[in-house]
Amino acid sequence: MRHTLPLAPQFYVTAPQPCPYLEGRMERKLFTALQGEQAEDLNDALSKQGFRRSQNVLYRPSCSDCNACLSARIRVADFVPSKSQKRTEKKNEHLSRRTRAPWATEEQYDLFRHYLDDRHADGGMADMDVFEFAAMIEETPIKSRVIEYSARSEDGKTRDLAAVCLTDVLDDGLSMVYSFYDPARRADSLGTFVILDHIRLAKEAGLPYVYLGYWVPGSPKMAYKSKFSALEVYTGGQWTDLGDPEEFDSRPHPLSSDPIAEQVAQIDLPGARPVRGKD
Repeated sequence: MRHTLPLAPQFYVTAPQPCPYLEGRMERKLFTALQGEQAEDLNDALSKQGFRRSQNVLYRPSCSDCNACLSARIRVADFVPSKSQKRTEKKNEHLSRRTRAPWATEEQYDLFRHYLDDRHADGGMADMDVFEFAAMIEETPIKSRVIEYSARSEDGKTRDLAAVCLTDVLDDGLSMVYSFYDPARRADSLGTFVILDHIRLAKEAGLPYVYLGYWVPGSPKMAYKSKFSALEVYTGGQWTDLGDPEEFDSRPHPLSSDPIAEQVAQIDLPGARPVRGKD
């Protein structure tokens, strides 16, 4: 199925498939290609409307009877770490950060495989080989960086890779496309630490937001995101404070989603007159 806007990118909808977050539900995605001279402008504009990037595709959940998946971002200026998050920063202060161009390495892939085998052995990425991993890292038409976190080895002579994050640089923030870490360091809360460091990076760069991907009420996999203060979610066509996460209802409703054609018509594209207001 295809829907288009005049002189605009073409939007498509995937076929329904089992939802990876909420058992017993089906998901589908609205997506468009990310290519050409306007790729960065399109990525910036659609990221502010709940879309996420995967290689050269931008997508957003568009389920027929469920709208539980909510794009989430942290307001950098208002973020205040919790006591637990401060302990996580202290625990990982020995890690060194290295920012690289989006180029895949064998060391990254080895860590990626260990992470998947331990945390997501039955997930959709479980069978990803080294070539698909390289495509995930390297196929980006916009400004992206690979941020590595390393610890000194026991002999003190080398550095062991502890965590990696593929990060897009938007005009208003940092978008954490995908991160993974050493499962043997689970007690160090590396996933939380990488987010905290991205908040620090965004603040240093004068960028107001850190985009975390989707938060799904009712999904244990996504519960950690609601523990960050100054969190906003994109719902009803605008960004709003998360507030109490318990107040969000993940139960499906047959009238919860607009028809696809209406969803496409409401998208604000770069260079076009806005259709609906944003923050």
